[in-house]
Order: sequence, then structure tokens, then C-alpha cells
Amino acid sequence: MVLLRQLLGDVLRRLRVRQNRTLREVSTLARVSLGYLSEVERGQKEASSELLASICGALGVPLSQVLREVSDQFALAELQHAPVLADVPEHERLPIPETVPGGLPGPEFDGFPEVKDMVAA
Repeated sequence: MVLLRQLLGDVLRRLRVRQNRTLREVSTLARVSLGYLSEVERGQKEASSELLASICGALGVPLSQVLREVSDQFALAELQHAPVLADVPEHERLPIPETVPGGLPGPEFDGFPEVKDMVAA
């Protein structure tokens, strides 16, 4: 399973390396310890939104750009690890409502069974 913190760390490291900047330089500008920044880049620590904003500021890139790149990487990772529906028996497939993308499910959609089971428990 791909972790969000690992993808985020990869994106931050790539940005820093592309700029030929050192960990020390970015950590000083971001006002975060060198060790902690290193752990964030290696995907070992979850960075708060404030810390991410500070790191992005030190790198001179908008946080939205970093999050967009992470989102794109996450989507690719999900596609690579997603099961092929043809291999999943019909009774194990999640219901997919017939609606316009982003619309509300139709009246025939009765929710996801796993969620109902958790709520009922």
C-alpha cells in the first residue's frame, strides 16, 4: 500500500534536488530541524499543514502545486495496484451508481454494505 507521507516526501525531495539545494539550506529557510526535514522527505514523518507550507515557502513553490503533484502520483499508484474488475466476482464488487460523475446516487443505490455493517455494530 502506498502511503501519502511517502509520496509527499518524494515530491518534496525531487523539488529540492531539482533546485540543487541542500537539506541544510531548506531546513534553515523553513525553520525546521535538518533531521525532521530528512524524515519527512523519506516518508518517515507526517508533516503538519503548517510545516508543509513552510517547506514549500523555502522551496519557492506553492503548496497547491506540491499537493497536485502528490495527488497525481497517488492516483497513478492506485491505478497500478487496483484489482481488475473482471477478476472480481460480481457479488464482491462495490455498487457503482449510474449517475453523472459527482452526482448523487439514484434511488436503487442502497449504500455500501461494509459501511452499513460498521454503523450497525
